[in-house]
Amino acid sequence: MEDYRTGAGGDDGSSDIDAIDFDALARNLQDLVKGKDTMVPLVDFQEKKRTGWRQLKISSSGVVIVDGAYALHSTLRSLLDIRVAVVGGVHFSLLSKVQHDIGDSCSLDYLIDSIFPLFRKHIEPDLHHAQIRIDNSFVCSFREPYYKLKCKNESSDGTKFYSFDENKAETENFIEMYLRPPFASEEMKIDDWIKVRQCGIRYYLSLGDQRIVDKYFIIRPKAEFEVGRTTLGGLLALGYNVVVSFKRTSTSVNRDQLLIAAETIDTLNETFLVLKGPSRKIVAAEASKLGIKGPWITKSYLEMILDSKGVPRLNTPPPVSRSLLTESQEKKISAPKPIRVSTENITNLDDLMQPWTRSPPKKLEQEHALAKWQFIPDSSSRSNIQLAPLPDSYDLDRGLLLSVQAIQALLENKGYPVIVGIGGPSGSGKTSLAQKMANIIGCEVVSLESYYKPEQVRDYKYDDYSSLDIALLTKNIMEIRNSHKAEVPCFDFENFSRKGFKELQVSEESGVVIFEGVYTLHPAIRKLLDLWIAVVGGVHSHLIARIQRDKNRAGFSISQTEIMTTVFPLFQQYIEPHLVHAHLKIQNDFDPVLSPESSLFVLKSKRQVSYQDILKVLDASKVCSSVQNFTDVYLRLPGVPSNGQLTEGECIRVRICEGRFALLIREPIREGNFIIQPKVDFDISASTVAGLLKLGYQAVAYIEASAVIYQDGKILIEVDHLQGVATPYLQIKGTNKDIVSSAGSALSLDGSYTTKSYLQIILESLPADDNVSVGIHNQQAARLQELVEFIQSQGGSFNSDSSSPMQEISSTDSVLDDMQSRIRKLERWNTINMVLWTILLSALVGYSLYHKRRH
Repeated sequence: MEDYRTGAGGDDGSSDIDAIDFDALARNLQDLVKGKDTMVPLVDFQEKKRTGWRQLKISSSGVVIVDGAYALHSTLRSLLDIRVAVVGGVHFSLLSKVQHDIGDSCSLDYLIDSIFPLFRKHIEPDLHHAQIRIDNSFVCSFREPYYKLKCKNESSDGTKFYSFDENKAETENFIEMYLRPPFASEEMKIDDWIKVRQCGIRYYLSLGDQRIVDKYFIIRPKAEFEVGRTTLGGLLALGYNVVVSFKRTSTSVNRDQLLIAAETIDTLNETFLVLKGPSRKIVAAEASKLGIKGPWITKSYLEMILDSKGVPRLNTPPPVSRSLLTESQEKKISAPKPIRVSTENITNLDDLMQPWTRSPPKKLEQEHALAKWQFIPDSSSRSNIQLAPLPDSYDLDRGLLLSVQAIQALLENKGYPVIVGIGGPSGSGKTSLAQKMANIIGCEVVSLESYYKPEQVRDYKYDDYSSLDIALLTKNIMEIRNSHKAEVPCFDFENFSRKGFKELQVSEESGVVIFEGVYTLHPAIRKLLDLWIAVVGGVHSHLIARIQRDKNRAGFSISQTEIMTTVFPLFQQYIEPHLVHAHLKIQNDFDPVLSPESSLFVLKSKRQVSYQDILKVLDASKVCSSVQNFTDVYLRLPGVPSNGQLTEGECIRVRICEGRFALLIREPIREGNFIIQPKVDFDISASTVAGLLKLGYQAVAYIEASAVIYQDGKILIEVDHLQGVATPYLQIKGTNKDIVSSAGSALSLDGSYTTKSYLQIILESLPADDNVSVGIHNQQAARLQELVEFIQSQGGSFNSDSSSPMQEISSTDSVLDDMQSRIRKLERWNTINMVLWTILLSALVGYSLYHKRRH
């Protein structure tokens, strides 16, 4: 809606409502609804005026999204099919921040009226009419940080490191202001200040100097938010003071994933060269290419300005706390009521008593303040120290930040190497967290799957502790600690064999190595590590929620304890007891299965394409190919409402590939010719699938197929041969919709796409009347029974395996049950004891009275 300003406005959408040209927007929407192309305005925000018009053609998807603060205004509502309201983000975090700074000097209602008066008056009333309401609590995340190297743009001899081509470079001017809270002294930490960046007529706000300094890299999250002029004016009216203000002129050139900029700070009268991008390796390679070896500057411009004024500052300020409103403050909020998400009432005592490792993540009204790492003496060695565990569990964003800070603290206090272990159940997000940490720190990640014993894996014992070569793992960790290098094994899952070793060198430059795997926090392993991180959640918790949903729809009730003991016996008995000892506990509520942000765009066609044509579409220098055979088994709970024809949405899909089991619990989205699906399936144990069968799930269909896969890093082309279907299907997959679409056009597939699932294709190929009441086709029944028996045999082998040393460890639940049993026995014995003593005392008293009467 920014393009529909008439020139009077100049904010993020929270300015005067009269500045919006609702009539032009309504006309454009009416044209699109009628199927006509329309002319939309062009606006120059620097000049604050409309500069012309451009043609907007109807999208092939048939969808138009109107985005803006006043998008739900009464003028537009009748033209909208779906109305979505979003609040939160910087809105409520800023309220929380201001409330923390000001204290109880004024109510939250007053703060809302001061900082967001136009929201209260012109925006909030329209949000009541939304059909979908979203509370966005995502404010600051290091999941996708950018890496920055900074130095002066002149060498010691006065020559410039980089000269810009005026025709290709862009120049921007910014004014940066830092607001100190009222009643605060100038010596307070700069992460408590509010930063406002003005670019033309736009204002961008960040709640402090949020960054990590790792060696000479400055690592920042994407944490700036556009706000209105009235927000800035409200902060000043509440008593915030602009203590530092400077002008920054930036001349920059963009190169794919790299930005090179020369930034001039007027207060410092210096020009700095900045290399910035989302990849640490690319930024470092460009610096090396330019021949720049430093000296690198890790201080922010604010710190440098304060240093020039004689105010000392820390080199690495910790990120600002993102704690939400406390319970007492939350009760004072009267707006916006329709969007607030209250904590769900706990109706089941079983839900209340679940440990942090089990319960599906619930959205809390209050988040813990960011903790600080402390060290305690190591009892095993007087000369060593170790981290003190943090008592609380954290979400993935905070956990990622705390992980990096713990590593930095260990490097500073113990030196390198720092050996990190990340443990947790399958699908919890261990690998994802390890890769994100490695990207920030610049280190190697070693998966415990590399240490499988070939003879054990041939029997499909992937999740068995005895399948790991603990002796070799221990030897490698000790080599890394003593000599800083080791020969790490490489495992070939296709041939179930170890295919050699690779050298892992931990240099002083990186100083860190990360081990991740289900059993990483087992006592035999974790005693060799410096930092223990436990991750739960992800697909693990979502499968619990899915089972509860299916049982409720089928008319059954089931507790989380029943699910844990049936579906996750390995986790409950062999993994969970060790997670409670972690230095850092992370509850991952970000699940790629349910997140459209991590989806693949897929085009599927039955048209035949030659091998040579496929290679022409891919990058010849990066192309690689592989062959996979897989079987998909669809599990469904009897009694779940159905539309007659079996669909993916009713089922939990289990993929068996090379003896491994993977889970999918979300039905893909279909949009036009595209199928939008998760990037990956999640590995699970055979005992988990066997547990689903024990809970009542039935195998209702299966697909057997072989896939020939070609990929070049950007797109993947898969040729699938389905058993029982004469013609193979071709799938093009990628994260970029345009690249996938272009590849489909290059292969002349336009007009031949289908969005049918393989399950639907297989079922349609079978006789329509050849099925039974539960949906299992007779032609599939015998093979399904074989697959079920195979799953049950594999699941049973885990439960009955007595070779694992972890059989000696009792689960928390079994210990509690044993204690309760003993307490009941003691109570019964106490009751019997009291009765016997009462009878005995009564007999003695009676005998005494009898003798007295006789005398």
